[in-house]
Amino acid sequence: MKLNLQKPLVVFDLETTGLDLVKDRIIQISFIKVMPNGTEERGNYLVNPGCRIKPEITELTGISDADVEGKPTFKQLAKTLSDCFTGCDFAGFNSNHFDIPLLAEEFLRAGIDFDFSRCRLIDAQTIFHKMERRNLAAAYKFYCGRKMEDDFVAHRADQDTEVTYRVLLAELDFYTEEHQRAIGEEPEGRVLQNDMEWLAEFSKLNNNVDFAGRIVWGEEKDAKGNIVVDEKGEPKMVEYFNFGKHKGKTVAEVLRSDPGYYSWMLGGDFTYNTKQVLTRIRLREAQKNK
Repeated sequence: MKLNLQKPLVVFDLETTGLDLVKDRIIQISFIKVMPNGTEERGNYLVNPGCRIKPEITELTGISDADVEGKPTFKQLAKTLSDCFTGCDFAGFNSNHFDIPLLAEEFLRAGIDFDFSRCRLIDAQTIFHKMERRNLAAAYKFYCGRKMEDDFVAHRADQDTEVTYRVLLAELDFYTEEHQRAIGEEPEGRVLQNDMEWLAEFSKLNNNVDFAGRIVWGEEKDAKGNIVVDEKGEPKMVEYFNFGKHKGKTVAEVLRSDPGYYSWMLGGDFTYNTKQVLTRIRLREAQKNK
């Protein structure tokens, strides 16, 4: 099935030095940029993380210190990647939970404010888990009918990117009304729309405002505890802190009542993305109070 795109879709995967969004770094980034007319552009970069790669990571990915020696750092690649990715939506496997947050951190460390909030973020793993609940290798076997180890080398970003792209296309073919009826399933609840807006919404797992979940969306309430609604009668959503002494309070309220909390968070061990989101809220609230 050809993807129904209104703007380019970047299908991508990362290999990293670990799973810590604050401390770990990218060692490989691979992507397929799919254009609305169906043409594809591929990119694959080994990245010097500026630190030693742990033996267990080398064993997992096959990428060693020698492989990244002399390769560009992410900061050196950031402008090229940002220019390539601007105006695109993104798709990956477990990408909304890990790859997008870490990529956002790397861009911010490089001094580039790449605003992923303007992008549709589609996670083939979330789609798979909501439909079948398995991993990438099982997804490839289930949807594409072949063993992943027969066709690809696991835990290499370029290989996993190719698998993810094929799985996403196969998912859209598999979860059509026609196919579900053909295999004897009732289509209700088992049909995917070939629409990036719909798939991005379906891929969401939580109500996070920042990727780390320190700030979350919640219903706005008035002084009496009643839910505030908009002109359509839908609950208005505002940002709440999801940790610490101000958990359950709106960010706007805390910025007014405890302005030092903002400075504390900016100096604390939080992700750049969390600090970025908090700063945007602070600037927005400052504009309202002018």
